Amino acid sequence: MRCPFCAHDDSQVKDSRPTEDNASIRRRRQCSSCGARFTTFERVQLREVTIVKSGDRREPFDRRKLEQSVSLACRKRDVAQERIDQLVSGIQRQIETTGEPEVASSRIGELVMDGLRQIDSVAYIRFASVYRDFSEARDFEEFASTVQEAATKN
Repeated sequence: MRCPFCAHDDSQVKDSRPTEDNASIRRRRQCSSCGARFTTFERVQLREVTIVKSGDRREPFDRRKLEQSVSLACRKRDVAQERIDQLVSGIQRQIETTGEPEVASSRIGELVMDGLRQIDSVAYIRFASVYRDFSEARDFEEFASTVQEAATKN
């Protein structure tokens, strides 16, 4: 593993343990050149998945992009990072276990919306505003009212 501080190619694993959700392994490493310590995470990747975006563009699935968009929706909300990690891991697992080599970005968006709806209504609305491309305040009002109606029914 390359050291993020000095870019040396060799590091030693000092400690390994599973993460809270048992979806990855957390490893503490030490660079054999500069002595700096850093943490890496190892996750199982079942298969390479290509995301089909609008306009038929294709790109490899990137967990970090998914994690970043969910984190942005949850920013300044009382949502624990481990809850975000669980959601992202669950979505990644669903995508990789479909058996399909390609997944539409709209399918991922729907999975994120379903997950955020259960975690935090504000994060859900934030994500929806970007995903569904709200252009006016009225769009927010209409969507928020449907969220509120659904919450009162449950």
